[in-house]
Amino acid sequence: MISDKLTYYIFRTFNALFSLLPFSILYLFSDGLYFLIYRVAGYRKKVVYENLKNSFPEKTEEELTHIAKNFYRHLGDILVESLKGSSMSEAEVIKRFILKRSESLDDLYRQGRSVIVVAGHYNNWEWPGIAAGTQMLHKPVGFYKPLTNPYVDDYVKKTRVRGRSALVSITNTIEVFKTDWKEPTAFYMIADQSPSTARLAYWVKFMNQDTATLHGPEKYARVHNLPVFYADIRKVKRGYYETEFIPISENPSQTKTGEITQNFMQVLEEKIMQNPQYYLWSHRRWKLKK
Repeated sequence: MISDKLTYYIFRTFNALFSLLPFSILYLFSDGLYFLIYRVAGYRKKVVYENLKNSFPEKTEEELTHIAKNFYRHLGDILVESLKGSSMSEAEVIKRFILKRSESLDDLYRQGRSVIVVAGHYNNWEWPGIAAGTQMLHKPVGFYKPLTNPYVDDYVKKTRVRGRSALVSITNTIEVFKTDWKEPTAFYMIADQSPSTARLAYWVKFMNQDTATLHGPEKYARVHNLPVFYADIRKVKRGYYETEFIPISENPSQTKTGEITQNFMQVLEEKIMQNPQYYLWSHRRWKLKK
């Protein structure tokens, strides 16, 4: 469609101009975004404050406001970092997004075993695709939801990965796990989204609330007996992150139903409690009720 192509060319032009700017200028844009989305537009303010109040019932209004403001500042950073990611050099990616070596993860690679890496919408979930392909022994394969514009979708699919990384549609999940990737693979799965219906959910206590969770990562881990790791992404300072891989389950086929999901959500909760401003509070995470 002409409208799709026009949108694509506008997007590419904007992205190209934006990618030429240094980080120092980009973060000025981020500061401006904070003012617009929090002060002016009030982007999903009601959702953010409702999520925070339910998650931290012990905190005062002043404390919740402090977290909310820092969240919106961080959200601005994520938006500009996402656009900048497509033009970053390999050296800059390695400098700004460090994947710490994991002895247990590397041992599994040498044993020829693939793994599942789970993460949440916490800290920077946009850069792992461009960082993992040049820093991991395993071949990183990530899942994403295709965009409605096929031209923009094709561009994003190509620019959000580097090196040996691959990005595949969530609609092909079953086939992906059956594919011969020619080497041990790390299947990256963002696993803290809300399921489409309560029927597909496994319920856990998360952030002081009954929470519907996806069971996909656990399902594929148990079926294929793939060890599960949590990608603990930490924000060192503005524009710099480190990732450590925390074991969640070594032998999934021997676990009880819900055990892997429960362990993952518990670790994620611990990280959020430490630095709550880095979680995606604008997401309607708790729209499903038990």
